[in-house]
Amino acid sequence: MTQVDPVAFGGGGPPGTHVATLPDVVRYWAERTPDAPAILAPGRSPLSYGALLVQIERTVQALNDAGLGRGDRVALALPDGPELAVAILAVAGGATSAPLAFDAPVDDLAARLAGLRPDALVVLAEADGGPRRAARDLPVIELAPAPGAAGAFVLRGDVGGWADRGGFARPDDVAYILHTSSTTGVPKRVPRGHRMVCEVARLGAVWFALRPTDRSLNVASMVHSQGLNSLLAALTTGGSMVCTRGYDPALVFAWIEEFSPTWTATVPTVLRSLLEQIEEEPERLGRHRFRFVRSSAAISAPGLLAELEAALGAPVIDAYGMTEAQQIASSPLPPLPRKPGSVGLSLGPEIRIQDDGGSTLPQGEAGEVAVRGPGVFAGYDRDPAATTAAFTGDGWFRTGDVGFLDEDGYLFVTGRLADLINRGGEKIAPREVEEALLSHSGVAQAVVFPVPDERLGQAVAAAVVPCDGWHIDEATLRRFVAERLAPAKVPRRIVVVAAIPTGPNGKIRRPSLAELLGVAPSAPSWPDRPRGRLPEAPLETAVAEAWAAVLGIEDLGGDSLQAARIVARLRDALRFDLSVAMFFEAGTVTAMAGVLDGMLLHQADKSVPVAAQAGFDLAAGLRGPIDEVSGGE
Repeated sequence: MTQVDPVAFGGGGPPGTHVATLPDVVRYWAERTPDAPAILAPGRSPLSYGALLVQIERTVQALNDAGLGRGDRVALALPDGPELAVAILAVAGGATSAPLAFDAPVDDLAARLAGLRPDALVVLAEADGGPRRAARDLPVIELAPAPGAAGAFVLRGDVGGWADRGGFARPDDVAYILHTSSTTGVPKRVPRGHRMVCEVARLGAVWFALRPTDRSLNVASMVHSQGLNSLLAALTTGGSMVCTRGYDPALVFAWIEEFSPTWTATVPTVLRSLLEQIEEEPERLGRHRFRFVRSSAAISAPGLLAELEAALGAPVIDAYGMTEAQQIASSPLPPLPRKPGSVGLSLGPEIRIQDDGGSTLPQGEAGEVAVRGPGVFAGYDRDPAATTAAFTGDGWFRTGDVGFLDEDGYLFVTGRLADLINRGGEKIAPREVEEALLSHSGVAQAVVFPVPDERLGQAVAAAVVPCDGWHIDEATLRRFVAERLAPAKVPRRIVVVAAIPTGPNGKIRRPSLAELLGVAPSAPSWPDRPRGRLPEAPLETAVAEAWAAVLGIEDLGGDSLQAARIVARLRDALRFDLSVAMFFEAGTVTAMAGVLDGMLLHQADKSVPVAAQAGFDLAAGLRGPIDEVSGGE
């Protein structure tokens, strides 16, 4: 692993390994810089390190008095903001924090609470809603925000009994439990110990050369690891964090001006929104102090990072991690080299690329990304079967991501195993198709996902968000992609949308996109096909007859061999210079007829059959036995 010396960047570095609990991290800085701001928020005065330590001490005492201590689980269903950030730290100081999405549906909250089996639930005082209904018979503790300092609060409630293990947390205690993002299945619970989270925060602080003068602007939810990791990295170095209620395009520039943050970590969708606003009104950015911006939680388009970096004049880097393994890799800060498309170098753990059997693959060959070492969890909470499935026999955690390592040790993540589209046996990585779509100057965002297909099992579909001022259509984009990728990888359907649906943590849920967007393979019905100028109907009939003869359906859903057979029949009958790529690019009977019609209108060569120019029933010549055509995938 490439190391960064914080002293070389002017930083003093984080506290040593002897500081191994979250209360100890805060105490370390409270003893040295008690008046330095730790937590800030819009409309509130700062909460200093000294005041944060007092808040933690009072919370631990209140929990003990209520009958809760080390090892007891306290779920938190609070809105994002400074109170949630401080509550996670403070509760972890003497028990185990388990933050949950405040605005989740009642049934979802109830299900998560049932799996978690906490000893109490913390809710916002004087607020009715889902969390209280989801609690059912669970003891409830109310959190009342205190006026003034950001994140200060008072707890009210009594679980009953007494704390079996009172006092402050110890290094081997579980600090908090997070739920996985559930992009591909049922959320699982991931415990994180104090010693582990302190070590991960320390490694991240060194990598990003964080100093006490650094300040993070947080727009991510503390329920997920991205926001929590940023908070711990900031506090580990005696810096500060601005805790907002979430990203707000109307307020983000005011926050930048008011708090002068030096870094932020967020998701590509937020970065795209920020870039669009800067491009619309460059003066709004003002004289920012960003030292770097980090993109994580989803794979970013290299073009987006480069454009935002040019607009900010500060490095915009990719980072890679997950709930189970937190910070795995990150692109380094200058002067170390960054590689477009790479998520960078290891942030501590060992990384290997393995095949389906768990054997290490050679450098440059793609396979599943596996990790072990600092930051990697020990196993899922109360789920031994999922734990066994997640690890190899020799102790490597299987991330489920696909990628490769280059000769310099830089990791390139190309997608997820679960996201691969199985098109008739051919495995297509959405990332490759997305990169082709994003290379179009009018496409701001793109996501590729599978749609059901009767013949092939799955077909490729895509959703795109156009850049401001651009009007793009499906046919144009299909032609664009067809010039860059193999025919089988050209999306069968492309829908243009205003925004791409994501989960609460900014991740895209590919398996559900077809249903969310109402996308299905294009299959125009025969009675409804348009009949326009004289040549159009005969050409369309010719295409439809050849198509149906080979595939038995109207949708262009076949593989390359079937496509070649159809193209060969049309080429022989029409004597047009057709290609398989052109066939896949069209996508429907009507579209293919339109392509042929356009070629006919621009064809002055006498080799074009007179019948075609006269609108003769060409299909009559296509109804013989199907000729076998060699080729295929």
